[in-house]
Amino acid sequence: MTRSVELDFTDEVVVVTGAAGTLGTAVVEQFTAAGATVCATDIVEENEVDDLPRGAQFYQADFTDESSVVQAYESMNDDHGEFDALCSIAGMWRGGTPIQETSVDTFEQLFAVNLKTLFLAAKHAIPSLRRTNGSIVAVSARASLEGGAGDGPYRAAKAGVRRIIETIAEEQSGTLRANAVMPSVIDTPANRNAMEDADHETWVDPADIAETIAMLCSPATAVTSGAAIPVYGEA
Repeated sequence: MTRSVELDFTDEVVVVTGAAGTLGTAVVEQFTAAGATVCATDIVEENEVDDLPRGAQFYQADFTDESSVVQAYESMNDDHGEFDALCSIAGMWRGGTPIQETSVDTFEQLFAVNLKTLFLAAKHAIPSLRRTNGSIVAVSARASLEGGAGDGPYRAAKAGVRRIIETIAEEQSGTLRANAVMPSVIDTPANRNAMEDADHETWVDPADIAETIAMLCSPATAVTSGAAIPVYGEA
C-alpha cells in the first residue's frame, strides 16, 4: 500500500501506556520507526515485555494508581524532558453476562483499566503537553456507540473515554489536541484463539491502527481535535 504522508517524530518524546499489549507494541514500533523517543509503560514487569525497538525505554507503572503515574512521569521527564504526545492504549474487554449477573469487581476493573488509566495519564501529562503544543490519543471502541447485551460496563467505560477526550479538547483548545480512535475487533492472537470461527480477514491489523494514532499526533491532522476516528475497517 502506498502511503501519502511520511511521519517524522525525530526529537519528540511519546508516552505509550499499555505498551506490552498487542496494540501498544504496534504503537511503540510505529513511533520509534518514525524517529521518536518512546516512553513505553505498562503494569507488567520489564522482563515480561518483548524486546523493545531502538528508541524506546520501558517504565513499569500502574496507571490506575495516581502515585505510580506521578513517579513514572517524573522518571520519564528526568530521562527525556517534556512530552510531545500521550497515547493512552491501556485497556481490556470482559463480558458475557447481563447487568444483573455482572459482579461489582468486574464493573470496577473495566472502568479502572479503560477509563481511569486515561484520566490519570492525561491529568499528569497535560502540563507538559501544553508547553509543547502536544497531542493525546486514546482508545475508545466502536461498541461504545450503542448498548449491547453482555458487555454493558465495557461499552460504558469506552464511551467515557470519548467524553474525557472531548472534554480535554475543549478545555485545552489552542494549547494541545486530543482525539480518540474506535476499533472493533483487532486482529490479535488472543482474539483469533477466542473466536476461531470468525472471519479474521475483516479484522484490522494493529499496525494500521497504530499508523492512524501516529497520524493524529502529527502536523498532518493539526486541525483535528475532539474527534473519535473509526478504525474498524470492515470488521
